[in-house]
Amino acid sequence: MNLHTIFTENFSLGKEIVIPRGAFLKTPDTKNTHIYLVKEGSLKIGFFTENEDKILRFRYENDVITALDSFMTEQKSKLYIQAIKKCRLAVVSKSDFMVFAQKSSENLWIYTKILEKLLVDQLEREQDLLLSSPRERYQRILKRNPQLFQQIPHRHIAVYLGMTEETLSRLKKTLTPIKI
Repeated sequence: MNLHTIFTENFSLGKEIVIPRGAFLKTPDTKNTHIYLVKEGSLKIGFFTENEDKILRFRYENDVITALDSFMTEQKSKLYIQAIKKCRLAVVSKSDFMVFAQKSSENLWIYTKILEKLLVDQLEREQDLLLSSPRERYQRILKRNPQLFQQIPHRHIAVYLGMTEETLSRLKKTLTPIKI
């Protein structure tokens, strides 16, 4: 399933936006029911607590991104979506996406696969959060998503993994095989 092709063939890509690094696609306590295809750049999804930023996931080129809780319930959400790097995104409203999904069994299958991917990502993240060892969290993300380290600055990955940048650096040095 090539999401770029699906978006190109089924939705008006005149609905494209560019957001600069650091800008918010969605701010906390707002509703956003759009679904986006990341054509360029990278983003983070998270929420703010009193003391810190909590990053739940990252998205970059050819990923779909949405505030899933807001998309599903059409209510405000505590989540934010913020550009880590300048982004170019294809935008589809929920209503347009649902019309697309209901046009054929193949389109419904595509919608189901996108939701399955988002759900599996969420379950993986929940498992990560329940692991107490920084080493285990690092090993899981490295195995599941090694390209993350080429796409996302390490300071964001450290927050995502619930550790300091120094701990992440130490783990990378001790657990990454030396290339000869």
